[in-house]
Amino acid sequence: MQGSASSLALRLGLISGAAVAILCALYVVVLSVGLLALPSPEDQIQEPWFTLMELLILAIAPAMVALAVAVHASSSPERRPLALLGVVFLGLCTVLTCLVHFSVLVLSRHPSFGGAWNHLVFSFRWPSLVYALDILAWDMFFPLGALFAAPAVQGAGLARAARILLFVSAVLALVGLLGVPLANMQVRNIGIIGYAVLFPIAAALLAVRFHRAVVASAA
Repeated sequence: MQGSASSLALRLGLISGAAVAILCALYVVVLSVGLLALPSPEDQIQEPWFTLMELLILAIAPAMVALAVAVHASSSPERRPLALLGVVFLGLCTVLTCLVHFSVLVLSRHPSFGGAWNHLVFSFRWPSLVYALDILAWDMFFPLGALFAAPAVQGAGLARAARILLFVSAVLALVGLLGVPLANMQVRNIGIIGYAVLFPIAAALLAVRFHRAVVASAA
């Protein structure tokens, strides 16, 4: 953690890292309840769990960008270009996934968008438009962002653990991209482990690290 990092950057990292970890934990809980409540494994997750999941994603994505900005602001000058690329790609992931999930939330059930082709646009079953865009966001832009952000997290201990988790989460998300050419969305589940499990753990570790830096700067 660079001594030149501002108090604002440190607090931003603390708040955004904690937000990502907590919101992702809530998402996993809601997802688990939604899956357990399914009438059959072939059905999509029912309400209110589906809407809650969409709202959580819309909250997680901006928090993820804020964390990337904090990492950039607290990185060393020689690593800052990599951190900036991390901000850019995670920002692209956020914009795209927010467009997808906001559209699904407010348009998919609107009468104007009814019809036999609705599932080809708004369904999270392959193939569909929103599914393809979501894959682009989380299996291409996210891993690029995590890969570039990882080297900007310098140091041992918590920093090293967070750096490794960021790298592994990126690799798993890229592997999930293979589900498209293989036409097997089960392969994409590998990527979900990266951005829905490992990345939130990395965010929690970064939040603790930023907290320690805030305490040290105030001493």
